[in-house]
Amino acid sequence: MSAPAPSPLAIVDAEPLPRQDEVLNHAALAFVAELHRQFTPRRDELLARRGERRAEIARTSTLDFLPETAAIRADDSWKVAPAPAALNDRRVEITGPTDRKMTINALNSGAKVWLADFEDASAPTWENVILGQLNLIDAYTRNIDFTDPRSGKSYALKPAGELATVVTRPRGWHLNERHLQLDGTPVPGALVDFGLYFFHNAQRLIDLGKGPYFYLPKTESHLEARLWNDIFVFAQDYVGIPQGTVRATVLIETITAAYEMEEILYELRDHASGLNAGRWDYLFSIVKNFRDGGAKFVLPDRNAVTMTAPFMRAYTELLVRTCHKRGAHAIGGMAAFIPSRRDAEVNKVAFEKVKADKDREAHDGFDGSWVAHPDLVPIAMASFDAVLGEKPNQKDRLREDVSVAAGDLIAIDTLNAKPTYDGLRNAVAVGIRYIEAWLRGMGAVAIFNLMEDAATAEISRSQIWQWINADVVFENGEHATADLARKVAAEELAAIRTEIGDEAFAAGKWQQAHDLLLQVSLNQDYADFLTLPAYEQLG
Repeated sequence: MSAPAPSPLAIVDAEPLPRQDEVLNHAALAFVAELHRQFTPRRDELLARRGERRAEIARTSTLDFLPETAAIRADDSWKVAPAPAALNDRRVEITGPTDRKMTINALNSGAKVWLADFEDASAPTWENVILGQLNLIDAYTRNIDFTDPRSGKSYALKPAGELATVVTRPRGWHLNERHLQLDGTPVPGALVDFGLYFFHNAQRLIDLGKGPYFYLPKTESHLEARLWNDIFVFAQDYVGIPQGTVRATVLIETITAAYEMEEILYELRDHASGLNAGRWDYLFSIVKNFRDGGAKFVLPDRNAVTMTAPFMRAYTELLVRTCHKRGAHAIGGMAAFIPSRRDAEVNKVAFEKVKADKDREAHDGFDGSWVAHPDLVPIAMASFDAVLGEKPNQKDRLREDVSVAAGDLIAIDTLNAKPTYDGLRNAVAVGIRYIEAWLRGMGAVAIFNLMEDAATAEISRSQIWQWINADVVFENGEHATADLARKVAAEELAAIRTEIGDEAFAAGKWQQAHDLLLQVSLNQDYADFLTLPAYEQLG
C-alpha cells in the first residue's frame, strides 16, 4: 500500500481573493509545504539563538568580530559569484510595496532596480500577501495595465528594456503567516513570500534574461545566511534551474550582522550579490541589543543620527570595503523624502539634502543607493553618474584605507547630540500615524513629507522605551517618564482628531494605534518586534 500524500497547506481564516487559485495552486502549495518541512525547524533554532546572543550582550555590553570565523576573514582568495548582467549596474534602486499601481510606477521609474517589498513597506494582510504575488506575475507577463478608480488615470508598462530589474524582499525570519498552516503550525512568512515568488517566476525571469533575485532582511548572523543559502540550493534543484541562478543582497540592518559581513557573504558566496546599509532598523537593533548598557548607548533624536555620525560612518565604510574586497555590490541607504506638490521651497531644501547624501555615498565607494519616490531617481542618478560615468559600478575601489575596530561600531557616545522633548513628540506622532495606517493594511506611509515604513515605528517606540528606562532629562528640564509619554500621546491623538475631523477619526484605527504604541513603548518587557503584537490586531 502506498504512503498517503503529504498533507497540503491549509488556508486558515482567510476570505478568498479574486484569482487566488493562480497563486495558491496545488503545485505551489506543495513547494511551500516542503520548504516548511525542511527548513522551519532550523529557523526556530536560529530564533532561539538570537535570544541567547541578546542575553550575552546584556551581560557584557559589547560585541566583537567572531574568533571562530577569523580564518574566513583572513583568507583573501574567495570572492562571491560574478554579478549577472541584470544586476551589474544598480546605481539607483527604488523601494515600495507590491500593490498594482506601485508595481507599474516602480518598474517605469527609470531606476535600475525595484525592491519589491513584502516586508517593512507592506502590512502583511492576506490581500497584500497574495495580490502582491499576483501583481508580480502579471508584470512579468505584461498583463498589468491599471486605471486608478479615483483619478481615472491609466498606468501601463514601458517597453521591457526600460523596466527596472526586480529584487524581491520577503518578510523577516521572526514573522509567521497565520493564514497558511501545516498540521496547525503557521508557515514562516519568509518561506511563503520566497516560495510563492520563486515557484511561479524563476523560469519566467530566466526567459526574460533576468532571474529570481532577493533582498534578505533583518539577518542577524552568518548562520541565518547559511540557512538562506541552503534554501536557495534546495529550491533551484526542486524546480530544475541551474545552481547559482538565485542572487541575494543582504541588508546589514542589525548590529550583530555588522560584525559578520564577510561571513555572511561567504555563506552565500555562490548566490551573493551584495550588502545594503540600512538606517532605521540598524539603529533599532542597537537600542534593542544594548538597552541595558547605560547612558553611553542612549541614542539622541532619530533625525540627529545621520550617516555621518562616527559609528554610522564606521559601519558604512566597513560595508563598502567588505563588499569590494569580495567582489560584491555595496548599496547605500534610503532617501525617504516625498516631494510636496504645494511647497516648492520645501522641495528645494530637501532635494539639496538628498543630493548631498547621494554624493557622499557615491564618493565613499557605494555602487548604488535607494530612493522612495520616482521624483528622486534623477537626483540620485546624477550623483552616481558623476562618479561612475559609463562604468556599471565601482567595485574596483577597494577602500583599503578603511580600518574599523570592533569598538568603533558601537561608539554611540561619540555623537554630540542628546534626546530632546521635540524628539519625543515626533517619535509619538510618527509612531501613532504609522501604526494606524499599518493596521489598515498600509505599510508604506507618507508622514510629514517622508516615506515611513515599519522600521520607522520600531525606532520611534524603541527610543521612547530607551529614554524612559535611562531616565533621560530633556533640555526643557522634563524627565522622560511613562506619564510624560502618555500625556504627549493623548495630546497627539487629540490633535489628529482636530486635524481630520470626528468622522474620519472614528473611521480610522487611531485609538488602537495609540494604545499599541504605548504598549510597546512602556512595557518593561521590551517586545522584540512591534509587528508581532501588531500582527495579532491586523485584519
